[in-house]
Amino acid sequence: MILIPLPSNDFDPSEASLPWKLLSRSEFKFQFATPNGRQAKADERMLTGKGFGILKPGFIARNDARDAYAEMENSKEFQNPISYSDIKEKDYKALLLPGGHAPGMKEYLESDILQKAIVDFFHSEKPIAAICHGVLLAARSIDPNTNKSVLYDKQTTALLQKQELLAYYSTRLWLGNYYKTYPLTVQEEVTSLLKSKDQFKTGGSLSQRDSLENPDLGFTVLDGKYLSARWPGDAYQFTNRFQMLLS
Repeated sequence: MILIPLPSNDFDPSEASLPWKLLSRSEFKFQFATPNGRQAKADERMLTGKGFGILKPGFIARNDARDAYAEMENSKEFQNPISYSDIKEKDYKALLLPGGHAPGMKEYLESDILQKAIVDFFHSEKPIAAICHGVLLAARSIDPNTNKSVLYDKQTTALLQKQELLAYYSTRLWLGNYYKTYPLTVQEEVTSLLKSKDQFKTGGSLSQRDSLENPDLGFTVLDGKYLSARWPGDAYQFTNRFQMLLS
């Protein structure tokens, strides 16, 4: 059983649904968790493109992700999440942390309950996969034994500063801080919690998204049983490497 925590709303549909769909095909089972045990909702703008204007083709979730989200939304496991407070690390084989940037993500990114659970997962040495802002949640999880982030000694990637700022400056005139979740970028905050800034890896080209047929276009960083990725364009490689950790 793989645990996927989500906020009540505004999570990125690609980063949750593509791994769910691909791993479900391989007979992996999932448990979703939300703050109150009610069904989560993805970032509606990423599903419809509303408000993006002429930028819609570049910012909306791709067709395969929207199709996967529709399937996930209708699944029994997605419709029956548990509450964050009911999470017990011992009940799960692995942990998957999706991202998202819209305001509703803050209850997920700032959850003390989730951060404590993530520390337990790192202590257990079970497979943990985090993508985009999901890496920020992991980085904020402080091990009480060391008073340092669970990622302090890890090699990692996350949403890149140049990605975050490009999206923000391209849309801020009409979407405000929609793409700027916090004053610090994800890359800045994650890097500040590492032992060395050299542990943060930026990867190669961002000009293309990976795909089922060509996952090598993506970029991921694996350190032990901890896997990280930057954005939805890495989702297929991210899922493939996570599946290898699970086998």
